[in-house]
Amino acid sequence: MKKDILTLLDLNKKDVDMLIRRALELKKDRSQGASERPLLGKTLGLIFDKPSTRTRISFEAAMVQLGGTPIFISAKDSQMARNEPVRDTARVLSRYLDVLAIRTFSDDRIREFADYSTIPVINALTDLYHPIQVLSDVMTVVEAKGRYQDLRIVWVGDGNNVAHSWINAAAVLDLELILACPEGYQPDAAVLDRAVQKGGGKIRVVQDPAVAVRQADVLYTDVWASMGQEEQQTERVDVFSAYQVNRALVDAGAEDVIVMHCLPAHRGEEISEEVLEGERSVVWDQSENKLHMHKAVLEWLIGR
Repeated sequence: MKKDILTLLDLNKKDVDMLIRRALELKKDRSQGASERPLLGKTLGLIFDKPSTRTRISFEAAMVQLGGTPIFISAKDSQMARNEPVRDTARVLSRYLDVLAIRTFSDDRIREFADYSTIPVINALTDLYHPIQVLSDVMTVVEAKGRYQDLRIVWVGDGNNVAHSWINAAAVLDLELILACPEGYQPDAAVLDRAVQKGGGKIRVVQDPAVAVRQADVLYTDVWASMGQEEQQTERVDVFSAYQVNRALVDAGAEDVIVMHCLPAHRGEEISEEVLEGERSVVWDQSENKLHMHKAVLEWLIGR
């Protein structure tokens, strides 16, 4: 039976632990020059409705390094741009490919792909979730801290798709997660409710970032205006001005707090240049780890 990863609620703790362990092994293998090709002859399709740097390239590189072949499909250049139904495209691509990663706007669109595909479907970002990003983020926390348990993880900024996937991760892994978001920009209530029902009893949403970051072990931020919200940029800069991750906010965290950002970063807005490039930042490791986590996910879903 095929396995989709549309949100992190599609996984359990055992799955996540296995993927992190395997991704760390694959990272070590690459650093030592070792190479495995378990996906020789396999093909990954990438349907992207939104721009991408890290997600696209790390998926493509992961597939190549595992011996498989990635095929990038710009939705605007396919028959979907001429209103071919998703269900038709999904059924046809299932005859050509072994796995499909989709980056799009609507969560309903990716769910329709999953419903009609006979191959695994991976959510490579929707407006509501970014699950594989957060899998590699949790891997980075484990790499930096040796664990994800008994840590205070603090999100500062917009309650967006990455925040939603952190909420799901908190539910699956029983994490302590505090989200500091301005009023009107908090996470989706339905996402929070599902996570709490799943077991996310340690999730809290507050408004004051200074309160949220006290003794934080992990401090995470993202852009104030996500893709598709560019026209709100000026308004959001005013709303989020007190939510910048800067030296003062970092100093309020634990002595060994790490700072994370999924990139691209707007220096001087959601994060200061000093912090992004500072000694507490693990942003570049975090970005690299997308490659290794994508390898682990692809190997798990379609490996022999």
